[in-house]
Amino acid sequence: MLLSLFSGHNEALLFGVFGVIIVIFLIVDLGLFHKKHQKVTQREALLQSLFWVAVSVVYGVLIYFYGEGKTATFEFFSAYVTEKALSVDNIFVILLILRYFNVKEEYYHNILFWGILGAIVLRAVFIFVGALLISEFHWILYVFGVFLVYSGIKLFSEEDDMEIEPDKNPVLRTAKKIFPMTTVDKGGKFWLRENGKLLFTPLFLVIVLIESTDLIFAVDSIPAAFAITQNEFVIYTSNIFAVMGLRAMFFLLANILDKFYLLQKGLSVVLIFIGAKMLAEIINLHVPIFLSFGVIIGALTFAIVFSLIFPREETPEEVEVPD
Repeated sequence: MLLSLFSGHNEALLFGVFGVIIVIFLIVDLGLFHKKHQKVTQREALLQSLFWVAVSVVYGVLIYFYGEGKTATFEFFSAYVTEKALSVDNIFVILLILRYFNVKEEYYHNILFWGILGAIVLRAVFIFVGALLISEFHWILYVFGVFLVYSGIKLFSEEDDMEIEPDKNPVLRTAKKIFPMTTVDKGGKFWLRENGKLLFTPLFLVIVLIESTDLIFAVDSIPAAFAITQNEFVIYTSNIFAVMGLRAMFFLLANILDKFYLLQKGLSVVLIFIGAKMLAEIINLHVPIFLSFGVIIGALTFAIVFSLIFPREETPEEVEVPD
């Protein structure tokens, strides 16, 4: 359970370091770097992406020296890379949502900031519930395995094009009924007061929709993490480090997502492998975490490389973010 995060002096210390890193950079990010609405440049996105990758690598090294050694470190990086890869589809859906609502680019950063903050809380809940269920009903791991294999096969056979229909989203429809809305765009605000009455803007609905889609993606990513390791500390820290870099990765990849069209296939192979690895434990066949890490990295690398070697023809309908 989540309490096991604090078992052992070293692990508690690592979790404290993790908490300090996340809180400090959330405060610095919103309070200093982006007090005003502004568009994030490709250079800024690249530097931020490299920064979060570097921080994650350093943290993985700390786990090696102060945590549970080599196995926990490989589990951390395996879960981190898997979540990063799963985030690519999430990025594309977020892009579609922002385009659908005609959100100005200078508002992107603020929206994604609050979206990621919500994801940090919701992922903690998901991992806590998952750990609690697994501790009581170990066979749920095999249900996760079947689900991951099914998700991988489904993802492999899906077309690349995605469509969103916000008006049919039950969470969004419920939000419209519960919260008093205004159609006024008040300088990127999520709510405003008009004649003493609190009203919510369309940007608030964008946040709601992004959070609801993150829950959908968490249904894949959290079982995948539990399939790699049952260490809640490793699962949560790797997941959140990947999520923290999601915003920078969004600005970095938004214009070039279509170039990596085979990444979806590579990701499907990863999901099928992770699910099969979990199911193999039924017959006491254990796949070493080092081999798992190699398969995950190999599948995603091949997908990226082959996407670049054999580029597909671009179509006018593909979504692009203007420079």
